[in-house]
Amino acid sequence: MSDTADRLVPLSPHEEAVMRALGRFLLVMPRALDADLMREQRLSLSEYSVLRHLSETTGQSMRMSELAYACDMSLSGMTRLAAKLETQGHLRRIRCTEDARGANAVLTERGLTRLREAWPTHLASVRRHIFDHLDGIDPARLAAAFAAMATEP
Repeated sequence: MSDTADRLVPLSPHEEAVMRALGRFLLVMPRALDADLMREQRLSLSEYSVLRHLSETTGQSMRMSELAYACDMSLSGMTRLAAKLETQGHLRRIRCTEDARGANAVLTERGLTRLREAWPTHLASVRRHIFDHLDGIDPARLAAAFAAMATEP
């Protein structure tokens, strides 16, 4: 055994339970949120995420590569999804003024309207699947913990 392995402290039963529950949560939750949006709005969670990210930026525009990163998608996956949303009139893709090789996705008024229509469904889904189960847990501390975990290399 290495010196590092000798210093490792095994997870407690509670820590192990957290790790297993978190792993399951990460698999199940996106599917549950997606299913609610698809059933009630005929909009996927990925589509909702694109519209939401664009709505939250200055000028409601993002470089395609940045949008892909923000939505945790590959650039090719984002390109396909943006093409679908563009066909539906929810966004436009325009040449990037800073780099002619790049493209920006720009939220349209129709896309913003679609996001506003879907928002109540998504909000109800998030409340039902997540926040209704957090009784007694400080949301600010939980958010800070998740943010800290997400910024570690």
